[in-house]
Amino acid sequence: MSRNVRVRFRLERGDFCLDIDLELPGRGITALFGHSGSGKTTCLRAMAGLERAAGGFFSVGDEVWQDEPNGIFVPTHCRALGYVFQEASLFPHLSVQGNMEFGLKRAASSKQRYDLATVADLLGIASLLSRKPAGLSGGERQRVAIARALLAAPRLLLMDEPLAALDFRRKLEILPYLERLHDELSIPVIYVSHAPDEVARLADHLVLLEDGKVVASGPLSETLARADLPPAFADDAGVVLETTLSTHEADNLSQLDFSDGHLYVGRRPEAPGSRLRCRIHARDVSLALERPRASSIVNILPATVTAVAATDTPGHVLVQLRVGTTPLLARITERSQRELAITPGQPVWAQIKGVALLA
Repeated sequence: MSRNVRVRFRLERGDFCLDIDLELPGRGITALFGHSGSGKTTCLRAMAGLERAAGGFFSVGDEVWQDEPNGIFVPTHCRALGYVFQEASLFPHLSVQGNMEFGLKRAASSKQRYDLATVADLLGIASLLSRKPAGLSGGERQRVAIARALLAAPRLLLMDEPLAALDFRRKLEILPYLERLHDELSIPVIYVSHAPDEVARLADHLVLLEDGKVVASGPLSETLARADLPPAFADDAGVVLETTLSTHEADNLSQLDFSDGHLYVGRRPEAPGSRLRCRIHARDVSLALERPRASSIVNILPATVTAVAATDTPGHVLVQLRVGTTPLLARITERSQRELAITPGQPVWAQIKGVALLA
């Protein structure tokens, strides 16, 4: 029996129409990404049963929560799901522990139970159990909201831009805990966001939405590296690499190994063997036909051009590359494309000006 999440919705709301048909992984974090008005939250609300799509279908593993042709529609309160909103929406009269125990009550008849102490430790809130929500920071309140959702023993966790209401400092505070959820949970998480770096740091699977339609869906690194996406996504173009810190160099650099080569970054505090995720923006990659003999750029990799696509930026193109089997993107000017005769199949040298460490 498949553990995957099956989604088929068509919802019309005035001039807007959500029309999607997806199969999503049964474990890990799937990010729904798109600009405002693309349909992300509407899709999440339909998954929760808060919006009802005529003719829709929705299942989580072997549990069918909506199958309109067969007369099935499980109401929201009967679905084994957790929902985390932009605002924590905690019960102000209850302590942190009281809010968490409310989640446990919802899980009373479930076979899957999370222990309160374990969840509190996982989210770093064990020292806050006696406090009331009014005495918590925004990041702490969101962690309590996530804990309450997990203690309800969900088959599916829905998160609707949980960091949107937080300032930069609070976002940095909560992101490591979201990464821990990624490593620890065995349930699927559907995570809505319009922040590219947030998605790049957390997601395993990516769904790109535009005007209520799915324009791409697949594993994060492969989907981000596509050159055939609508031009509106080109400004955020870049790839995500899973790397391993192999060595610390004598000149305050650290070497990160990936499947087809290595990169150098400023010295990292992590120990050799640590797994690190990094993002390389297309705008930080330039191309050369011959390996530069003298350059201040330390990351220069042999690559092959696989595609060239237009962007929304006048005079620029997006070049899709492969470093061995690893995808890479470069954004260059149309003039550079003409002068270098950049075409699919051409060998080039990719000069990477910046590597952003995400974890």
